[in-house]
Amino acid sequence: MKAIIVEDKEQIRKGLLRLLTSIEHTIDVVGECESVKEAVVVAKACKPDLVFLDINLTDGTGFDFLEQTESFPFKVIFITAYEEYALRALKIGAVDYLLKPVDVDELQNAINKVGELAVETQKQQISNAKKVYNKDNDTLILSLQDSFQLIDLKELMYCESDKGYTTFFLSDGKRHLASKSLKEFEEQLNQSYFTRPHQSYIVNLNFIDRYDKSGTIYLKNDIKIPVSSRKKNNFLTHLFNWNKE
Repeated sequence: MKAIIVEDKEQIRKGLLRLLTSIEHTIDVVGECESVKEAVVVAKACKPDLVFLDINLTDGTGFDFLEQTESFPFKVIFITAYEEYALRALKIGAVDYLLKPVDVDELQNAINKVGELAVETQKQQISNAKKVYNKDNDTLILSLQDSFQLIDLKELMYCESDKGYTTFFLSDGKRHLASKSLKEFEEQLNQSYFTRPHQSYIVNLNFIDRYDKSGTIYLKNDIKIPVSSRKKNNFLTHLFNWNKE
């Protein structure tokens, strides 16, 4: 079977490649990708039989990739971290998935199962999972000191982290403080319209008014968000690719 790996973390890709050499199936990995845009190009060129697909990618989701390659007859095995909305969606859709870090026995079982599944059957399962994922993924539930706060992600302007706490700033002026670090929320905010331009900030691209080349984002309410030199290239790539969509 020809396969491609679509995963934005290099160590996960390398680990999966090592595991694939130790299973009974012969899997020929013909491409590795870390973004939706790159994966679409590689899939069209390589015509894989199987795609190992991460849900959260640098410029969107695995579901975005599948939308752009829906005419291709390949099987899919999802790879995901232990992330509430993704797992719930995959379980409801009855879609095969692997949890990070990938276990060799689970990898073997997933390949066995997906090999017996008709492509059209799996596409329907994935369609069901996508509906659940998109619905759930529009809302974030924060556990606050005395309540659970529902956050509409489309109204979330930005998050700021400080000393293990994260403040969520909404477009209506409200703010909510959660006693978790920004890293613990990052995967849930890893949608096409969120970007992390600085270690202490995640920003909703829909609320950016302009970017000053000196390294500052200006939101539509004149809030200033710094862009670190280390994250500048990734931020600009995300901004320009998102703007084209």
